[in-house]
Amino acid sequence: MSSRDAARAEQAVTYAAVGASQAPDLLRYPPTGYRPLEMRGRVGHGDERWEWAVDALLTGGVYRGAGMGVRMRAVDAGEAERVYQPVEFDDSGEPVEPAEVGAVEEVYTADGTRHLRPGDIIIVGLAVGERLWLPLPGRVVLLEQQEARVMYAVGTLPGHAFSGEESFTLEREENGSVWLTVRSFARPAAWWGWPLLPGLLLARTLIARRFLRALTVPLATQDR
Repeated sequence: MSSRDAARAEQAVTYAAVGASQAPDLLRYPPTGYRPLEMRGRVGHGDERWEWAVDALLTGGVYRGAGMGVRMRAVDAGEAERVYQPVEFDDSGEPVEPAEVGAVEEVYTADGTRHLRPGDIIIVGLAVGERLWLPLPGRVVLLEQQEARVMYAVGTLPGHAFSGEESFTLEREENGSVWLTVRSFARPAAWWGWPLLPGLLLARTLIARRFLRALTVPLATQDR
């Protein structure tokens, strides 16, 4: 891990409402000063699509499929054991489970790529050769895996153009269809971003649409 990544591992996220991307009433009552967003789309059907989509989602595939460069930095086991798990909410928005600290099992894809865990750092940006321009750093702050539902959320770190959180929820319905939901709340991280807010929000919406398309590629030709 580079010295810069080591410094990021010690940084706190740049917002207070950790886990709020999962609040049922996010679109009506986002954290004060933040703009919410939600998009949902069908990404395929059947067991093969589901299994591929889970691996793709948990290895940064939504970002790569949207045309972004991605660097992922894993936390060590000691750091993972100290990861904060935020409050859980029921359908009415009431908290049902307290915050806690716990460890998460390491899982690898068939090609040896490790799934994301809470605490891991994700840096996305414009890939130019081996370099990543306009890097946007974040940390995985939530991870949930069930038989028919997989979700993780990324919170912004210092240096990101936005302050806020973005989550990706992959769900398989009883009829076999697979759906991805993107939810977020954000605001400019610096004063200079407020005059550019309309353009930034439009870019955020367009990128969310690309996230939905990222998991719809033909399985025979995709290259994760």
